[in-house]
Amino acid sequence: MLSSVGLFMAALDTLVVATALPVLRVDLHAGLSDLEWTVNAYNLSFACLLLTGAALGERFGRRRVFTIGLGVFTVASAFAALSPSVGALVAARVVQGAGAAIIMPLSLTLISNAFPAEKRGMAIGLWGGISGLAVAAGPVIGGAVIDGISWHWIFWLNVPIGIAIIPMAAKKLTESFGLRAAVDVRGLLLAAGGLFGITWGLVRSNAAGWTNAEILIALVGGGALLVAFYAWERRTNNPMLSPELFRRRGFLAANGVSFFMYAALFGALFLMTQFLETALGYTPFQAGLRILPWTAAPMFVAPIAGSLADRYGNRLFMGIGLSLQAIGFSWVALIAKPGVSYVELCAALVIAGVGISMCFPTVANAVVGVVQPHEIGVASGANSAMRELGGVFGVAVLSAVFVRPGVYTSAHEFAHGMQAAMWVAAVFSVLGVGAAIRAVGRSGERVVVPEPAATEVSLVAGRP
Repeated sequence: MLSSVGLFMAALDTLVVATALPVLRVDLHAGLSDLEWTVNAYNLSFACLLLTGAALGERFGRRRVFTIGLGVFTVASAFAALSPSVGALVAARVVQGAGAAIIMPLSLTLISNAFPAEKRGMAIGLWGGISGLAVAAGPVIGGAVIDGISWHWIFWLNVPIGIAIIPMAAKKLTESFGLRAAVDVRGLLLAAGGLFGITWGLVRSNAAGWTNAEILIALVGGGALLVAFYAWERRTNNPMLSPELFRRRGFLAANGVSFFMYAALFGALFLMTQFLETALGYTPFQAGLRILPWTAAPMFVAPIAGSLADRYGNRLFMGIGLSLQAIGFSWVALIAKPGVSYVELCAALVIAGVGISMCFPTVANAVVGVVQPHEIGVASGANSAMRELGGVFGVAVLSAVFVRPGVYTSAHEFAHGMQAAMWVAAVFSVLGVGAAIRAVGRSGERVVVPEPAATEVSLVAGRP
């Protein structure tokens, strides 16, 4: 329960600013690039530090590090609420992302370790449902708070929740460790540096231009550091992320699905909230409610999909889910006009929402199903990093396709940009289907893992 609350807070703040973007543009005198940064500063820090957060949890204790992550996230939320400028808000969002990078992978690890393998799909389905609840609640909560109070309070909401659950997590959660080897400092630095370079290049690409030297250096340099990270992990005696994982087809396929699914989802959501407010004239709260049929679907579908995946396999649900997302986004691309009927738009969003609901738990299940118990933390961290990179990539690419002269002064120009961007989101979804097809079938979903070694320690809080 406590792990789930932490997960909810971290996932909520990924999207809670979505309906605030038009308000932030006016209140903080922000341009399109600034709006991207309010979303991507969080994702940049999140993506770069996910492996670090997971690895530290494996070494120093998942409960202990998870609790520290909650503290970092809560303090950063207070600073975000107090931000007097867009620059201060972006800085606070960076620290928020660092806290979330600890919370997210360790929440999955804590939940996975609490259930036997035969029930893990159901548990991860519930984990996906809670994540889906945060996705659903983000735009609605953000819109309601902005309409009723001010945008500052979308961050203040985290503070009392964090203060309440931090001492409870420290006392009630079961402590556990992975293989307690020395921290792979060089691996941490290479991974963080590589992810930072790629993410920075993607975030800055629209403002600086894709052929700008800064962008090319960041992307190429980041890629080179990740290659160096892989080479180092093959050589070191205590790798942070075992190279063996990259030879497992299920692990690679699940990460490919994550990348393309979130590239489409985050890019589409970044523009959809603005479309509802700018082109269709809804208030932030009204826009949040109208997104709800899309984002609320994981609350209901994800637990069912996670449970059924144990019987029928993850590949089936990942493939069907991304196909439905591609259909939904293609439909939006065809109808996104200033006078579009909300009923028709809602139908398209529901199809996309059911699609992502099938992917949320099955991707996570596919990742933890092909690793040994002591690898779950770093494997989920790697998958989360790939997901965040996909989200940043999607926002950057869809924004580049969307932007054109007069896009914020004309509803028709906004709609034209929106249509073009949604076609790209549909293409990303189709590429995700291709990754899902490469996943192993039902008979090969899980690997046989040995019993936890002596170094795999699990201590009930308060017991020797």
